[in-house]
Amino acid sequence: MFMPKASRAIEILPGTATAPLETLGDHLRIARERRGESLRAMASRIGTSVPTLRRMEAGDAKVAIGIYAAALWVFGKSAEFAAIMKPGDDDYATMLDVDRADRRRGRSVIAAMEPVENQMPKRNG
Repeated sequence: MFMPKASRAIEILPGTATAPLETLGDHLRIARERRGESLRAMASRIGTSVPTLRRMEAGDAKVAIGIYAAALWVFGKSAEFAAIMKPGDDDYATMLDVDRADRRRGRSVIAAMEPVENQMPKRNG
């Protein structure tokens, strides 16, 4: 049987990135149980298998994002899912936009914001 190679992105995920998936999975499980839905019924509604649903409810990062999206849609939470990472809520990117505009005018605010920049996650690449 062919087993696909694990994604490097999943291999390098720190606990701070996987913890929210575990929380989301727990919330989805609680929502399913409060609605009286069995694993089998919910898996059928979102178009997946019971083992995959169990993995999703455990916060497994290997579960496809589309499965999470389907579950959120079933629970009427698609709008909240779509609101994740709205450009207007990205304070760091907004600061960079302001800095680029200021540089065109001959001044920069990035140096003054150095402590904030040091708190941002580093990009691997």
